Amino acid sequence: MAGKPPTTRPGGRNVAVRVKTARRRSLSSTRWLERQLNDPYVAEARKRGFRSRAAFKLLQLDEKYRLLAPGKRVVDLGAAPGGWTQVAVERVKPETTGGQVVGLDILEMEPVAGAVTFQADFLDETAPQRLKDALGGPADLVLSDMAAPTTGHQQTDHLRIMGLAEAALDFAEEVLAPGGAFVCKLFQGGAERELLDRLKRAFATVRHAKPPSSRQDSSETYVVATGFRGGPKPTE
Repeated sequence: MAGKPPTTRPGGRNVAVRVKTARRRSLSSTRWLERQLNDPYVAEARKRGFRSRAAFKLLQLDEKYRLLAPGKRVVDLGAAPGGWTQVAVERVKPETTGGQVVGLDILEMEPVAGAVTFQADFLDETAPQRLKDALGGPADLVLSDMAAPTTGHQQTDHLRIMGLAEAALDFAEEVLAPGGAFVCKLFQGGAERELLDRLKRAFATVRHAKPPSSRQDSSETYVVATGFRGGPKPTE
């Protein structure tokens, strides 16, 4: 995306849009639609060609922590519909710098120009090796925006979320180059002690972050770990 570097916060004032409940639309669906219509990030994402408003979360995290740069190798876990992958390609510039952006999701997604993407369950035993093969070398950044389907049972949902976070960290510890970074989405109050202790042992700095574009009524947060102390493990 050429031209002036984009801002990460939409500007301007908008008049709130009210949506009437239709006969075949539930109240929750009406509220969701109303929120979408009044969300400045949704409008800005559409204007700039991003596939989701989530793109602004990564833009804002990068603005604060300087995670992305031309020539880096980046893995995007939970990539669909592709907003984070688009941002990574925009800033890594793989077609001109030799960097690489690889994305994976259990859901189907349209290809992103400049990135290698494929559909697979990250928890499938073959997925990590497929990512490594596509990456072509040690990663500089592993991103995980994965979220498990919710059951409505808080403890079960929390365990599923933590399971994905731990699996993503396992992978990051295998592929990150020394000094690399790891960003992972969490819910319900952030990381459990065991995961946080692992991160502190493996990385020089560990922070929690909630980008401005993350809805305030959401329990979503991100852990940003930088300065990886290890190195990629040799493949068998």
